[in-house]
Amino acid sequence: MSNRQILQAMSGLMAGMFVAILAGTVVSNALPTIITDLGASQSSYTWVVTAELLAMTATVPLWGKLSDLFNKKLLLQLSLGLFVVGSLLAGFSHGVGLLIFSRVVQGIGAGGLTALAQVVMAAIIPPRRLGKYAGVFGAVFAVGTVAGPLVGGVLVDTSWLGWRWCFFIGVPFALLAIVLLQRTLNLPVTRREAKIDFLGAFLIVAGVCALLIWVTLAGNEFDWASWQTAALTGTGLVLLAAAVVVEARTPEPVIPLDIFRNRTVTLTTVASLLVGVAMFGGTVFLSQYFQVSLGKSPTVAGLMSLPMIMGLLVSSTVAGQVISRTGVWKRYLVAGAVIMTVGLGLLSTIGADTSFTLLSLYMAVLGVGVGMLMQNLVLAAQNDVPAAELGAATSVLSFFRSMGGTIGTSVLGAILANRVATETAKGMETAGIPAGGGAGGSAHGVPDMSTLPEPVRAIIEHAYGVATADLFLIATPCALLALITVVFLKEKPLKTTSGMERLAEESAPAADTGRATPVG
Repeated sequence: MSNRQILQAMSGLMAGMFVAILAGTVVSNALPTIITDLGASQSSYTWVVTAELLAMTATVPLWGKLSDLFNKKLLLQLSLGLFVVGSLLAGFSHGVGLLIFSRVVQGIGAGGLTALAQVVMAAIIPPRRLGKYAGVFGAVFAVGTVAGPLVGGVLVDTSWLGWRWCFFIGVPFALLAIVLLQRTLNLPVTRREAKIDFLGAFLIVAGVCALLIWVTLAGNEFDWASWQTAALTGTGLVLLAAAVVVEARTPEPVIPLDIFRNRTVTLTTVASLLVGVAMFGGTVFLSQYFQVSLGKSPTVAGLMSLPMIMGLLVSSTVAGQVISRTGVWKRYLVAGAVIMTVGLGLLSTIGADTSFTLLSLYMAVLGVGVGMLMQNLVLAAQNDVPAAELGAATSVLSFFRSMGGTIGTSVLGAILANRVATETAKGMETAGIPAGGGAGGSAHGVPDMSTLPEPVRAIIEHAYGVATADLFLIATPCALLALITVVFLKEKPLKTTSGMERLAEESAPAADTGRATPVG
């Protein structure tokens, strides 16, 4: 395919990914307002983020497996349709329960987009050329991530629109993506006669959900050492053990276990998990820090994230172009992991009085590291697996990266809530203010800063500054472990044929053998 044909085929994919990214980022600056408006708690704040991540994480392997069996374009359009339904439900929510459920529906759709977009790219673009187009996707990612918080902030600050439009705004983009996919993406339908492993899929989804729900609730709704912990972890581990048994015996597993015999896949999977914990877990609470600790409006909070996104945009685009031109990729993964670790370490020093200049520098460093690392981990894995396993390998990496993000968001969200409560109580005691005296009610609630008296506001600002810095300090060792993992990757030359061409080559010997076999 020529560059023009590839870009035309990718237009619907890029629109779909833009929608998925917009869904996650447009809400970030609106969440403090949404949670306050619905009268929900800090744990609900975490759940609104986690519900989508959890649903996306749990369903990515199933979407990836379906892509190996059925029409990829139809599956993409189905995932976009689910996203539209989830967005409409979220926009009309009048309680946090329905809002969280709608985020689950959005997450299932986002899981399809996350897995299928990269599978389709690998099917039509050779690995040697893929870096350049991965850079284009990095640009779309950056634009969606920049536009989301800005648009979300403007919508929240505009009285006649409000936070509900943060969900409605993605609907026309999703519908446009469905139309573009229908008109521009032409893939051969490679449906294979195979039974879907529904039992394995159910066991994987149920087991992962049990463990992630435990991670989300432990330390907040119940103690880490409690019967609830024992029940959820025990159930999750038993279900996952059963899933391993089923996956090992079924001819068409959702996650082929033998894929982990490939060293590149195993190492990139571990690195993706650690990147998810460090990146998503550390940055998802930045908007809350900007608004609560630094006292910025939602719109300004969106603008403050620009340095990180620009760093990501520049590094992913440049690294992708250079990798496509030279065919060399490992050095950029190692450099990205080093820079990401440094960025997280720098962000662990922030507080309520940190200047925006320093914040911008630290966020830009983090963005540069993530841009060089995240997408190219997928490229390394896709380059080193048979074409028939492209969908499984891609979805495995996306699955573990999303799971890392969910774990990071859940655990660090619980740590943030407890750290804020501790620092607030300490500040109140030092200032001689009675417990709960103007602190906005519940110790776990997200405070409405505009209603607080000045002494209490200063204490809350300090508490959120200290707590947010702690999150980055905890995320830094995860980034360091990702660096160690990437160092052990073995660099292999990038293939020059697309996934569809490789699949045809791999299928040809089997077909020839079948024709040559004498009958009777």
